[in-house]
Amino acid sequence: MLIRYLSLTNFRNYARLELTLPDRPVLLYGGNAQGKTSLLEAIFLLAAGSSPLASSDRELIRWQAEADGLPYARVWAELERDGRRMELDIALEKHTLSNGHTRLQKTIRVNRAQRRQSDLSGKLNVVLFTPQSVDLVSGAPAGRRRYMDDALCQVHAAYSEALERYAKALRQRNAVLRHVRDEGGNPAQLAPFEGTLAHNGVIIARQRHSFLDALSRHARAVHEKLTGNDEWLRLDYLPSFDAAAPPASRNEMGIRLDEEWTSRSDVGLEDLVEAYRQALVARRPREIARGMTTLGPHRDEIHFIASSPTLGTHEVDLGTYGSRGQQRTAVLSVKLAELQWMREETNETPVLLLDEVLAELDRRRRAYLQEQVNSVEQAILTATDPEMFNAGFVERATTLEVKGGIVQSG
Repeated sequence: MLIRYLSLTNFRNYARLELTLPDRPVLLYGGNAQGKTSLLEAIFLLAAGSSPLASSDRELIRWQAEADGLPYARVWAELERDGRRMELDIALEKHTLSNGHTRLQKTIRVNRAQRRQSDLSGKLNVVLFTPQSVDLVSGAPAGRRRYMDDALCQVHAAYSEALERYAKALRQRNAVLRHVRDEGGNPAQLAPFEGTLAHNGVIIARQRHSFLDALSRHARAVHEKLTGNDEWLRLDYLPSFDAAAPPASRNEMGIRLDEEWTSRSDVGLEDLVEAYRQALVARRPREIARGMTTLGPHRDEIHFIASSPTLGTHEVDLGTYGSRGQQRTAVLSVKLAELQWMREETNETPVLLLDEVLAELDRRRRAYLQEQVNSVEQAILTATDPEMFNAGFVERATTLEVKGGIVQSG
């Protein structure tokens, strides 16, 4: 899987960029706020359909383009996958409505044919590691849920479609909950949305559980190497409602109480969906009062648990008690585990995107990360100072200077 050509128009601080990417590591260097991170962000946008850094797609349009009355941005790339060429294209355009408000239109095309965001699954796979990635451990749960979604949506189209259907049904059920609370009405009108939530929620929970099991296995091996076997890492998936448990085995918060039930082979998809639907029905009165759905994948959580041979059985939740260095190492372990997981799932190596990562790592972790860069087909890295990389790596890499939204040979 290779990105052969990248084109940006009015994206962030790029008025125009046309860039051919080689079959070797690419090192982008330059000062802060020159456009290095934005280039990686554009590539991630093509893979996942959304920015990993912006809260809204509106932020991606170059401000000068808006000032000039052309509120339009485009990211286009030509890929090579399995020996075949493919085009990915995402355009963003603001339209002014008759009431004076603006609406953003996002158009996604695959090989010049318009597609939905879920159709990006399986087209371009990337693993992105930025300095902000440490928030995956210490930040809000929403960031951890989004991490799972971004990784799974890149690989599994069925997951992406289920996530879209779940999000739509969640909005609709919440709207009905508020309407029944404020205006009155029959709670039975919630039933259609609950059926959709249950069916797609089970798909989401199953995929997340499988993903985190594999990720935890790979991350533990990587983490041991990064810490010289001084520390172990485990990822715990904590669903707000576990659809893999019958109602009788849950507490009032929906947490599974009977661990053995999960491993039963006679539990089918319909059983899980029905258990989930019943739980939603049972919670109608309290959720009508709150005007929101409080159970389901949109409330899931992950915990990063570290342990050490020197501590015996003592375990530490890194999100609460981990040092900044421990959290950074844990995220690096998880990102490299994600790389291995994508290889397993797709039989291809994803594109590795590393943004200003080496500056915050010690010598051992820096050397290990550079080894991983050498193991992938395509890696794009950024740095303010290329001298932090060893001479052998710099000699192999294509170095490009980024300055004021312009990329040139370094």
